[in-house]
Amino acid sequence: MNSLILNRKLAQLALLQRIELANPRLKKLRKLFGRYLFSKFFSKYFINIDKISEDYSKLMQNEFQNIIKLVKNKKNFLSIGAGIGGLELIVLKNFSDTHFTFIEKNYVSKKIRYGWDNSNKEGYNYLNQLDFFLKSNGIFEERYSIFDFDKKDFPTSNFDIIISIYSLDYHYDFQIYSNYLKRVMKKETILIFDTIRPEYFKNIFEHVEIIKEDFKTVHKSKRIACKIFR
Repeated sequence: MNSLILNRKLAQLALLQRIELANPRLKKLRKLFGRYLFSKFFSKYFINIDKISEDYSKLMQNEFQNIIKLVKNKKNFLSIGAGIGGLELIVLKNFSDTHFTFIEKNYVSKKIRYGWDNSNKEGYNYLNQLDFFLKSNGIFEERYSIFDFDKKDFPTSNFDIIISIYSLDYHYDFQIYSNYLKRVMKKETILIFDTIRPEYFKNIFEHVEIIKEDFKTVHKSKRIACKIFR
């Protein structure tokens, strides 16, 4: 697959959302000068856009391969905390009859924080950039819709697949969305997300399958696919 098209702003957002894209020099600058300057300055002007585009494309392709068996032949998708939408873009390009609904933040936090945010106040995205990214990579706007998390005007459709990669329960508490998910998940809906506590969700869902284990992340997360609230 060809590299996804990123401009400087998109490359910066991709880096903030997936810190593994940072090279050793950027990681050193973040350590020396702090995360505020890193998010505002170094992540924008000290980057190789082509390199980040290439690495981000490979990363998203790997994510796609991890879930391809689950999403094949599905049509109506919800993505929570997609970032600039690289994984979702690949799904849209590979399966022509799919539609994505995005629930996203519309600001970049002053400081990059890693770990669990109980109130979901952290954000590293701009909705206009998500929209631009999809369009500039050949996706027509009738194939997706974007909702601002802070406006609380969430879609009420039933979805076939709900995806929240390194977002739901990884950066903020699952309970923030639990009541909403109960409304939009049908019996066949598959919910895919990353967590550091997979055993906890066996008490919440009837079916829980670990589809990926990541020992490189700080919290050594696992990706699970869940069906049917108990």
